[in-house]
Amino acid sequence: MSTLKSVTTSASEERLEKLIAERVKPGADKARIDERIWDLFGEHWCIMFTDLSGFSRGVEKFGIIHFLQTIFESHRLLIPVIDSHDGILLKVEGDSYMVIFRNVHKALAASLAMQRRLEEYNADRDPEEQVLLCVGLGYGRVLKIGDSDVFGAEVNAASKLGEDIARAREILVTLAVKEEAGDFPGISFEKIDEIPPGAKEAFRVRY
Repeated sequence: MSTLKSVTTSASEERLEKLIAERVKPGADKARIDERIWDLFGEHWCIMFTDLSGFSRGVEKFGIIHFLQTIFESHRLLIPVIDSHDGILLKVEGDSYMVIFRNVHKALAASLAMQRRLEEYNADRDPEEQVLLCVGLGYGRVLKIGDSDVFGAEVNAASKLGEDIARAREILVTLAVKEEAGDFPGISFEKIDEIPPGAKEAFRVRY
């Protein structure tokens, strides 16, 4: 399976590189090349970015062992939740995840389950031992390159929401996510003032 994944990802990246190389040539029909790229790689996904609240300050205050413990615990607690909701974990960078879901409902359900799992975990722990999660969600047509990366306006918006704007225990979403979610049970949406680039509006999920 690992070999198949490597071949698939490499083939996608190679095809994209060839098209980009064509696009930069003098006189290239950029509109036509862009259409080919979107035809090849354009897909609809819900994108999740996560971050751990106060993580950098915790490393500075409690040291590298505390850093490793928090990372280990977040993996142990959250990755099974992502898997059970059919999320695909594309990247792990430090204390941050990039995850994609085929539909908004599963992404929202996963976000809620992750926050509730951590609520249970944190209940009897000292503040410095708690794992505090921030989540950002975007939804729309993106360029998915194999199983290595995704690109698009909603990707950028989700990254900004999850890694920069959201606070501990928050789930922030773009307007596209809210509209696609419909009447998702047990939650409501509260508009926020800070709108990330790539999104028309942004909302806090009340749960």
